Amino acid sequence: MSDATNIGSKAEKRIAVLFLAPALLLLIIFRLIPLGWGFGMSFTDANNAGTARWVGADNYLRAVNDPTFQDSVANTVILLATMPMMVMLPMLLAILIHQGVPGGKFFRAVYFLPAVLSSVIVGAIFNVVLRYDGSLNEFLAVFGFDAVDWLGSSSTALGALIAVQLWSTFGMSVLIFMAGLTTVPEDIIEAARIDGARFWQRLWFIVIPSLRPIIEFVAVVTTVGLLTNMFGLVYVLTGGGPGTATTLPEFLIWLEQGKLNRPGYAAALSMFLFVMMAGVAYAQIRIMKRNAEV
Repeated sequence: MSDATNIGSKAEKRIAVLFLAPALLLLIIFRLIPLGWGFGMSFTDANNAGTARWVGADNYLRAVNDPTFQDSVANTVILLATMPMMVMLPMLLAILIHQGVPGGKFFRAVYFLPAVLSSVIVGAIFNVVLRYDGSLNEFLAVFGFDAVDWLGSSSTALGALIAVQLWSTFGMSVLIFMAGLTTVPEDIIEAARIDGARFWQRLWFIVIPSLRPIIEFVAVVTTVGLLTNMFGLVYVLTGGGPGTATTLPEFLIWLEQGKLNRPGYAAALSMFLFVMMAGVAYAQIRIMKRNAEV
């Protein structure tokens, strides 16, 4: 019996490797090799003319002392600070829809609609909405408010960008939370309701603990999106301005690579972004693992 089991186990492992091989090959070709190539380029003064000279750690030292890169990191920290809101708001909306509110299917479709739009389309829409003579200021003028240059003022541009990012992405999170809510034990919720527990008590002590794996998953996905998927919105809405008010590392990398003809320096900035993203993801995974052990 043990021999047959071992043979079966080996066959299953071979099949598993066979199925994993294509994905692993794509990972190596399109992720690991470019990562290694970019790491090597970050130690050169490579330019778009095809010439490259070894400069050691000069690009990294330059990045550390670059005010524009420092501002982009500060903007990223502010962006990451909004992550709890970008997780909790979709969760609360999903819970309300799950409660059977009238028009639940309609709300679900409306919330998900922005998720199917590209960042360029979203940016074009909100360029019309948020510009100085845009529809938002026209709406606010009805109530006597003065017009605000939402995208042209350093005090409001980053906040406007964050709001647009939230609008364009939270629909997918709502659907994920709604799927997770189907696993919450209804009998326990009903028992708590019969015992007199209010809605917020049932939410805090039953629903949210049951959704913890979903919350952690959405938090990781949202964080990665904030670090790597903001380029389209920044490019279309603000161009990184005014000044460096909305400049993020990925936009700065594109600027250095494509506009300023400094791919070597851009590669060094990419390494900083990679380390930043890996560090945040690692911290979140550690927290998730620790919570799972509690």
